[in-house]
Amino acid sequence: MRRLNYFALAVLTVVAFVASSVWYSPLLFGRQFLELSGGNASGQPSPTKALLELLRTFVLAFVNAELVRRLNIEDWKHALELGLLLWVGFPVILLTGSILWQNVPWQLAAIHSGDWLIKLILIPVGVAAWPKRASE
Repeated sequence: MRRLNYFALAVLTVVAFVASSVWYSPLLFGRQFLELSGGNASGQPSPTKALLELLRTFVLAFVNAELVRRLNIEDWKHALELGLLLWVGFPVILLTGSILWQNVPWQLAAIHSGDWLIKLILIPVGVAAWPKRASE
């Protein structure tokens, strides 16, 4: 079983964080997100919240990398399957629950779901596709 590549994990964390930031920016769904969130969200997060989000993204990347490693996933196609399964099994189920029981607008849940889809595809595929060193 190969070891985790922490450099790859750091790079994938930053890439996922940037992709998520673009997703919630005015370039894509930022305006709709703010509209649908009402007074619960701000356009610019504080540096502390941004740092905490980067940490959350690292934890997500670490867990995904461990799953890829422990399941011995070596190619991007199987990593993509893992990411899709994780997306359906967790964010989709949780977000549909918030629609059903907390009256979260489906459009807001769809925006969040899209962000999760990007992360849960990008990270495991990135881990599986990252070039292996001879010692791994």
